[in-house]
Amino acid sequence: MSLWWQIPAQIIIGLAGGIAVGSGMVAFLVALDIIPRLAQITRSYRLIRWYEWSVVVGSLFFTLSDFFEWSYSFHPLLAVFFGLLAGIFIGMLAGALTEIMNVLPILAKRVGMASYMVWLLMAMVFGKIIGSLMDWLHIIG
Repeated sequence: MSLWWQIPAQIIIGLAGGIAVGSGMVAFLVALDIIPRLAQITRSYRLIRWYEWSVVVGSLFFTLSDFFEWSYSFHPLLAVFFGLLAGIFIGMLAGALTEIMNVLPILAKRVGMASYMVWLLMAMVFGKIIGSLMDWLHIIG
């Protein structure tokens, strides 16, 4: 038996959850200056508006895509291209976040690996790539 208040309660809870997640995302991007930092790393300040609009349009599109359960059928090579773009974005986002918080220099200095910083970074990059490929190809998990 359905109670009269369940649907309005679900609407309020859904909106509150969306606002909380959206606020967290905006706080993450704004407080840590993620987009300006990405522009600085890539030396592409002239494209900063494109970065901002890409985040907004991508968030809206994929939210609607999930909400309305849209499905897509791509040629495998096109899917690889989109996956590569998504991986580049996530990698640059993680790199910018790591650099902003100075995690790697502090870690390398404390562990005594400051002179091996390039090797440490390459090990992390290749470890992430190999781990992602193993997960994607269903070798693990």
